Amino acid sequence: MTESLSPAAAAQNGSSPQTLKDTPGYIENAFPGKEEQMLKVTEYLAEKAFIPSALAQNEVSWFYNNLGIDDMYFASESVDSIANHIMALYGAKIFAYTKNDNGLDINLERETDEGAVYIHTSRPGVSQLYGPQHEKRIDAKYLDVSNTERAYRLESYRSKGTVSSSLSTQLRTYFVRQCSFVNPAPTKEQENDIRETADKSFLEKATENTLEIYSNIIKTALSRTGPVIEMFEVEGSRERRLVIAYKQQTTQSFFSAISDLYHYYDLYSTRKYVEQFSNGITIVSLYLNQIPKSTAPPIEHSIHQIIKEASLIYCLPTTPLQSFFQTNKLSVQESIYGYIGWIFAQHFLNRLGNEYTSLVNILDTDNSTHQDVLTKMKKRLRTDTFTRDYILEIIKTYPELVKLLYINFAMIHYVNPAVNSLKPTLSYQRLRTDTVLTDEELYEKIKRTTSNSHELMVFESFLIFNKHVLKTNFYQPTKVALSFRMDPSFLPEIEYPTKLFGMFLVIGSEFRGFHLRFRDVARGGIRIIRSRNREAYSINLRSLFDENYALAATQQRKNKDIPEGGSKGTILLDVNQQDKALVAFEKYVDAVMDLLILGETPGIKERIVDLYKKPEILFFGPDEGTADYMDWASAHARERGASFWKAFTTGKSQALGGIPHDTYGMTTRSVHQYVLGIYRKLGLKEENCSKLQTGGPDGDLGSNEIKISKDRTCGIVDGSGVLYDPEGIDRTELARLAENRLMISNFDISKLSPKGFRVLVDEVNIKLPSGEVVDDGLSFRNNFHLNPMVNCEVFVPCGGRPESVDLQNVNRLLDHEHKPRFKYIVEGANLFFTQEARLRLERAGAVVFKDASANKGGVTSSSLEVLAALSFNDEEFAEHMQVTEDHIPAFYQEYVKEVQSIIERNAHLEFEALWREHLRTKTPRSILSDELSLAIVKLNENLQHTSLWNNVALRKVVLEEAFPNMLLKQVGLEVLMKRIPENYVRAIFGSYLASRFVYKYGTEPSQFSFFEFIQPYFSKIPVTAA
Repeated sequence: MTESLSPAAAAQNGSSPQTLKDTPGYIENAFPGKEEQMLKVTEYLAEKAFIPSALAQNEVSWFYNNLGIDDMYFASESVDSIANHIMALYGAKIFAYTKNDNGLDINLERETDEGAVYIHTSRPGVSQLYGPQHEKRIDAKYLDVSNTERAYRLESYRSKGTVSSSLSTQLRTYFVRQCSFVNPAPTKEQENDIRETADKSFLEKATENTLEIYSNIIKTALSRTGPVIEMFEVEGSRERRLVIAYKQQTTQSFFSAISDLYHYYDLYSTRKYVEQFSNGITIVSLYLNQIPKSTAPPIEHSIHQIIKEASLIYCLPTTPLQSFFQTNKLSVQESIYGYIGWIFAQHFLNRLGNEYTSLVNILDTDNSTHQDVLTKMKKRLRTDTFTRDYILEIIKTYPELVKLLYINFAMIHYVNPAVNSLKPTLSYQRLRTDTVLTDEELYEKIKRTTSNSHELMVFESFLIFNKHVLKTNFYQPTKVALSFRMDPSFLPEIEYPTKLFGMFLVIGSEFRGFHLRFRDVARGGIRIIRSRNREAYSINLRSLFDENYALAATQQRKNKDIPEGGSKGTILLDVNQQDKALVAFEKYVDAVMDLLILGETPGIKERIVDLYKKPEILFFGPDEGTADYMDWASAHARERGASFWKAFTTGKSQALGGIPHDTYGMTTRSVHQYVLGIYRKLGLKEENCSKLQTGGPDGDLGSNEIKISKDRTCGIVDGSGVLYDPEGIDRTELARLAENRLMISNFDISKLSPKGFRVLVDEVNIKLPSGEVVDDGLSFRNNFHLNPMVNCEVFVPCGGRPESVDLQNVNRLLDHEHKPRFKYIVEGANLFFTQEARLRLERAGAVVFKDASANKGGVTSSSLEVLAALSFNDEEFAEHMQVTEDHIPAFYQEYVKEVQSIIERNAHLEFEALWREHLRTKTPRSILSDELSLAIVKLNENLQHTSLWNNVALRKVVLEEAFPNMLLKQVGLEVLMKRIPENYVRAIFGSYLASRFVYKYGTEPSQFSFFEFIQPYFSKIPVTAA
């Protein structure tokens, strides 16, 4: 048989159709000892006498010669195992006969650590919904866990004969074996060599034809984030061979899910293989045929649809709507769309209602008790009204509505096939034949079909989703996760008062996530959110969007000094995928890039429907759990041809031009300016002040705070536990931990005073020097900042979960006289306090500087890192910004010093403004911080669109002051203005003037203040220019 490359596959490879060698895919298994083994099995059965001796010979003969089981079974099984299987088959036939049942149900299995054998009765083209579901077990136990160190290959065959002359039932066999790689650890040069990376038994069985096919597909898969899918026609028959390659552990349950997919189109497999390679690639190979007398579209059409939908299956192999797909009630596209709608409803179904809005208007927002009531009510309404399970139950009740809503979605975002296409896709044909309703008709249909207001609200949320998707990669031929660019205008103002500019929803098999930004040009980190258990996951899930919004809003306020607005990305790992942070991050980035870069490659990345109709660039930075991934994201953007690759991520390694925050203490330089500012204003000596710090010596902010400060640190809380000494923790030992980035679990406790102690999270029943017994180290760690035993003047949170202190627990930070236990608080960690908690502490007399003011050194450094990337061409960037092992460019060294200086200057300016405005107005600093930020952001937007910007001479004067001196010296103002996108230069112009003005004149300037402020800039304009 000849296998030729299909046009679809050829298009994916960018090549013309070619004919491969006339050989089968695998050498057929042949067991030379089959006859001898057959005699021994007959003897064994005669001894057992379970089958009458007159019938035993016939049963064995049928099993060996007529059933058509592949010889691999006989070669791998023992005599007694085969005999037991024959007896089981005989018993099943007797049972079926006594029940007058023409069907037969057989499930035989043998599992070991080295592999498994499964045999079961199988109807062609039908998925197993009940019973052992062997393919799902194979996925979970062997294929999903395969990696370069321990992997499993699979061979599966359908028997050519039936179980008996009177029954039409066929058997399917699965043989799973642990791999033995030729070279378990190939070098970079060897990983493209299939004879180095393959399993030894595979090399014995694979034909040259298969080796050639697999070798080519492996090379493509190694360079691609997602799956590579190719199809081959078998000459002289309608059989099609589908070959799919992907990186190990980048999807789950794919083998069983792909079976469900081709079963949907009335196809079945005669044999299938899964091969593993020590370069980290998995290959699935399927030999597909159409069920006889099928009424489904012919295989010549449906195979192309399967190729398209295989990428959807790769993204989301299993969903709670899987059974509707398996039973042909919904297509794979419809069921995955329904799943996306379910996720959207979980996050955005309006659960608060008009009553909550009315209550907000009645209650006093400045009253902490009222705020507490509102906060509790908001959380309870969101938790109790529409649970995940309740929403899913409603969706499952009305699959016909999911169908109609999917059509409504697809009519907007499905790209019509090209005019010269030989055959329209099945997706397109379905859309042409299915009922298409207008939005109004669809809403009326939903109202008539649903039986109560809750059901109506769930499907209304689907309509809201459809109306607000501006672009999606749902129909992209290759993808690794699903991404949706949303118009965020549907968000209720009562809950989200500051309007978002842009919103991305990203969903993969290991995660779900968002990216939110408040301005077109915006910057912020990407955060991985992990969950210790199911309860923690449920809490993280409910708060995911709100946390993302709050983080982005904080970033927006924090970014007041820089041209970029605020943004943030979150990636919530699925409860069962806590070890897949890197895979999730890579998929998240690639899926977002699908919507940023125009698709130009047919069959791989094609053009999508774009209702936004404007170019977009996002800027990603490091955050919790992603600091080590920025290099990959930058390199991946370059590989995908993104023109903005140099500026796409910050926090890159120095080899890629990054300025690492931790190495140069960028975030700490801002935070510590506020601590020093308090000491300066109040005449305090730093060495005499006691301090508690959350976030330990292993982290960026925590380690640098230890290095840069000179106070008497009494307590440190980190991921490993609590370290506390009221006499002051030994500075030399702390410095050792900070230098080596070690947790406090590595602290030499012999250096503690008699009153000092260390309690680790996994310890229980620990007796403290005071005599108090700690029952649970984890709970003690989580609440130590609230513990009344902590007696410090200064509190600097450098790490910890958002909302660690809120209205419900803030009173624990007050003593019995309702005075604050910490006099001075500088919030280094984002959102450690809720705003209500900050205000409560300020009313009690604490000096509080919130995160948006204190923690802005990192974003300033990142912004200036991006500015350098936008200022240089590739050659200049390599020369001046990329550090090698033996060379740090002179420009880089001086630029870093200037960045540090700018961070400290900006922090000093804002601190002075906040201190001055508080003395003048008595307004709490936490509110003043927001007012300053809002004033700067608003003035920035206005300045960018006034005649001031249009005055080119003035523009140059301002930019001469705003641009870093090092860039002006190296590149020159004229070149900078040409190379950097105009919207970015506008933002530099606006943010610089706005921040300087507000810091000098405050939030309530006189009507003449701006004239007074801008006059010196006009005076600097050269006479010729004026």
